[in-house]
Amino acid sequence: MRTYGDLFRAPEFTPLFAASAVQTMASTVSGLALGTLVYAATRSPLLSALSMFGASFAQVIGATALMSAADRLPPRAALTALAAAFGVGTAVMAIPGLPVWALFAVLFGLGLIASLGGGVRFGLLNEILPRQGYLLGRSVLNMSVGITQIVGFALGGLLVNALSPQGTLLAAAILDLAAALIAYMGLARRPARASGRPSVAATWRNNVRLWSSAPRRYVYLALWVPNGLIVGCEALFVPYAPEHAGLLFALAAFGMLTGDVLIGRFVPARWRERLAAPLRLLLAVPYLIFILRPGLPLAAVAITLASIGYAASLLLQERLVALTPADVRGQALGLHSSGMMTMQGVGAALAGALAQYTSPSLAMSAMAAASVLVTVCLAPGLRPDRSGEEEIATSAVR
Repeated sequence: MRTYGDLFRAPEFTPLFAASAVQTMASTVSGLALGTLVYAATRSPLLSALSMFGASFAQVIGATALMSAADRLPPRAALTALAAAFGVGTAVMAIPGLPVWALFAVLFGLGLIASLGGGVRFGLLNEILPRQGYLLGRSVLNMSVGITQIVGFALGGLLVNALSPQGTLLAAAILDLAAALIAYMGLARRPARASGRPSVAATWRNNVRLWSSAPRRYVYLALWVPNGLIVGCEALFVPYAPEHAGLLFALAAFGMLTGDVLIGRFVPARWRERLAAPLRLLLAVPYLIFILRPGLPLAAVAITLASIGYAASLLLQERLVALTPADVRGQALGLHSSGMMTMQGVGAALAGALAQYTSPSLAMSAMAAASVLVTVCLAPGLRPDRSGEEEIATSAVR
């Protein structure tokens, strides 16, 4: 499976792609509306950042208590129910006059149930596609995130100005419900990947086994921490440039899309391993320029260039799949997704708190420097060790 045509001819990939894209559009539109709403009400960079990314904190609870459900629930039913729940929750946040604490309470609940989404979706992707098609399929899903975020931030900015933040949230709720309908109508009914009932004990047992492998542990840390710190930079776009935040978010999505296209489709396999480390550094280094508080043109170039570095995650995810037995790949990928979202929340909180007492530009450059430091420290543990990968991937995790 080497071309996009091959990919979209695979049964069920198109509805999975479409449902994912529509739900990403919904979360993008609602995130911008919430960030604008909370910043207008509080004038707080910290609360604005948390309103856009803080729900990720709840995902750590899902990762430690609920994640076994990612392999133990029928995928179609799970994806449909999750999208519908997001639609209802987003509609609740659109109620006029809802206190800020109530907004955050709803966000926490949505973050908790969202912890299952990545595991179910990416586990299903492994079932739909052959193993050699996973990186291409994952890159296309990432590309859909980039494209829909570009459109979503532009659309969200227009809707916030034309309607109101609350009206924009209602539009996002409709998109969530549309994603639920696409998943229900387009995906086939298939059984759960693993037997048994979801439980906290099963989640903990498999998480401990997944974390006990040193190669997987380094991959998880590289997927979570550097990216989360850079998302902290992105969480400050609203206070850094209130009038142009939508443009900066769209450029970040465009950079991510460019990286995913290049790595997923055009870079030969023999070059991918060599590019992994440079891409991880590229993600952070351009943000160091924000210590000079650059104007909009230079800031836009730095953000676009840095976001190409998100493509390093594709290579790390491919390695994670190779290191993980098939019967728990849903939970392994769900743990990656939840850990990533949790670290995005941590990054947003750290960046917002730092900006609260210094400035958005200084906070962004500090978060970038921390990301570079973590990437350098993790590099020795990410050197390929193929002698152990086959043994790890074929060992059963129960």
